[in-house]
Amino acid sequence: MSTQNLLVELFVEELPPKALNKLGNAFASVLCEQLKAQGLAGADSAWTAYASPRRLAAHVTGVLAQAPDKAVQQKLMPVSVGLDASGQATPALLKKLQALGADVSDWAAAVAALKQAPDGKAQALFYDSLVKGASLAAGLQKALDEALAKLPIPKVMQYQLETDCELPGWSSVNFVRPAHSLIALHGSAVVPVKALGLRAGNTTQGHRFEAPVNPVVVPHADQYAQVLKTDGAVMASFAQRRAEIERQLQAAASRVGGGVRPIEDDALLDEVTALVERPNVLVCEFEKQFLGVPQECLILTMKANQKYFPLLDAAGKLTHQFLVVSNITPDDASAVIQGNERVVRPRLADAKFFFDQDRKKTLESRVEGLSKVVYHNKLGSQGDRMERVCAIAKGIGQQLGGDALAQKAVLAARLAKTDLLTDMVGEFPELQGIMGNYYARHDGLSEEIANAISDHYCPRFAGDHLPSNPVGVVVALADKLETLVGMFGIGNLPSGDKDPFALRRHALGVIRMLVEKELPLKLDQLIDGAFTAFPAGMLGDAHTDLETFVFDRLSGAMREQEFTAAQVDAVVCMRPVQLSLVPKQLQAVRAFAALPESAALAAANKRITNILKKAGEVDAHVNTALLQEDAEKALHAVMQQLLPHSEAQFKAGDYTASLQTLAALRAPVDAFFEGVMVNAEEMDLRLNRQGLLKALHAAMNRVADLSRLAA
Repeated sequence: MSTQNLLVELFVEELPPKALNKLGNAFASVLCEQLKAQGLAGADSAWTAYASPRRLAAHVTGVLAQAPDKAVQQKLMPVSVGLDASGQATPALLKKLQALGADVSDWAAAVAALKQAPDGKAQALFYDSLVKGASLAAGLQKALDEALAKLPIPKVMQYQLETDCELPGWSSVNFVRPAHSLIALHGSAVVPVKALGLRAGNTTQGHRFEAPVNPVVVPHADQYAQVLKTDGAVMASFAQRRAEIERQLQAAASRVGGGVRPIEDDALLDEVTALVERPNVLVCEFEKQFLGVPQECLILTMKANQKYFPLLDAAGKLTHQFLVVSNITPDDASAVIQGNERVVRPRLADAKFFFDQDRKKTLESRVEGLSKVVYHNKLGSQGDRMERVCAIAKGIGQQLGGDALAQKAVLAARLAKTDLLTDMVGEFPELQGIMGNYYARHDGLSEEIANAISDHYCPRFAGDHLPSNPVGVVVALADKLETLVGMFGIGNLPSGDKDPFALRRHALGVIRMLVEKELPLKLDQLIDGAFTAFPAGMLGDAHTDLETFVFDRLSGAMREQEFTAAQVDAVVCMRPVQLSLVPKQLQAVRAFAALPESAALAAANKRITNILKKAGEVDAHVNTALLQEDAEKALHAVMQQLLPHSEAQFKAGDYTASLQTLAALRAPVDAFFEGVMVNAEEMDLRLNRQGLLKALHAAMNRVADLSRLAA
């Protein structure tokens, strides 16, 4: 059968920009999948998504006008139900065949055409038929309905259909935005489908202001993008439009000269791509006096409010110029440039005003105001929270650096949240911590304290940097532990993909600081210390749940570092109290797993674990006088020789050498299990052999539970 390419476009009012690319890909992929499921598209058919501010479209290759007929075998009923004792059809069988459209005028022939095959314990009757393939009109209608139903629409709106709608009886439609036209082309032929109260045709609308032709007629499915570009002045492809904007941004920066570059922000680039149909990048500027405001404030207001691309110099400092992605290309762009410069000026003036006003009050003077800000109805105010963070930070600081570090950490923790009360952070919450750093420096505080105030939020996201100095590390640990303990203590736990308090991120932050900073802190003591900072009776007992939560995050983090699941499980199941040692333990386990003796020793360790589990309480003491078999004597002798070396290496922190020393136990351990009955009838022999295995088990599992490596 010959195939043609298919084009479907839905022309709508401006779509939500942050969801546009996702909507376009979902529309095209589901449409193609549904066509394949109905046999209208082949396995090698490919889809291409088009998404602009006012359209979603899909191009699918190799689509049939009629799906091939399909042989179907359908189970009818058990033979005992369908045929009587003489082999004649029962009324139930005849009724079923009639319902399927089979010719039962000659019931004997109809029954003879049925197949009998086992179905479980009984024989069943099966009916073979040929199902006619779906027509493109019917199949595309089903695929289109499914694609629209599965669109990841952020928020649905309801709107009234136009009065001259060709579908009488419709009064309103629910969709992401009002739809105005529908294209469905199979090659050059219009496919008669309907959607959202619209009938398919071959026309659409181009650019609002610059389309040379309106409406735009699309003569063929394969000419869609080109016709829309030439006749409609629209770049339909999201990816091509994004690449063009990126190219123009770089070209505009080059024209400015001086080594400037546009700020890199993929989210902003995606959003701007979703806002324009015909991108045109222009260079604008603002007064240099505004550069006295922290550049983070200016950059944020330009990006968040105006969707501009600030220009940075070679050192990463903000310049007084920025780039605008316009949706029009006039012969004289001066009016557009001046308009954007006029619009951004009040935004920058507001930022300067906030910055000037905020510096009139010190951070210390704002501390009292934290008690008036609610943190959580079960956990008190931000002031209460600040006191708890200070207490936790003091304890951690004492452990890591004595009184000097503890005092600095308490000061930074006391001031860390005060910038929440500033006008700048009130306008731009994303700047919390960052503005605290600037205001702390203005107040004459040390660089160490100022950096700790901004760094205590770190890491803010996966891959973010850790706090830059010990004070920041202490306050960041205290802040995250307070959040984790508080939320677990009142039962606010993450569920599924919902984690409103970012507890997973906080746990990973604690793990990263303990591991990457190699802090000699014990997890259980940190959690206990954080719990004691809360008033008695405020929290439930969630110590174990929180530890388990942290170890689950630790497992995931370590698996991302190319350790196998078994290796990670072998270490984490031991619940190591000092997380900074976990990477060394994992490296030791990985090196051990590569040894030829590892598989046999892991299997033996698993066997020993099971024996000891059934034995209950076992004393690791061994009475040499009760060692009777040569194999147990030999094992004991080797253990006496090797175990002290392994233990010394373990205490010295050389976990790899400690495990490799134990590899020499393979032969005597194998011989022991081949020649010795552990559970001997004589109780003294049994207990002595269990004690021998207990000592061996303890030595083998200092670094990790090696039984987890067994296949």
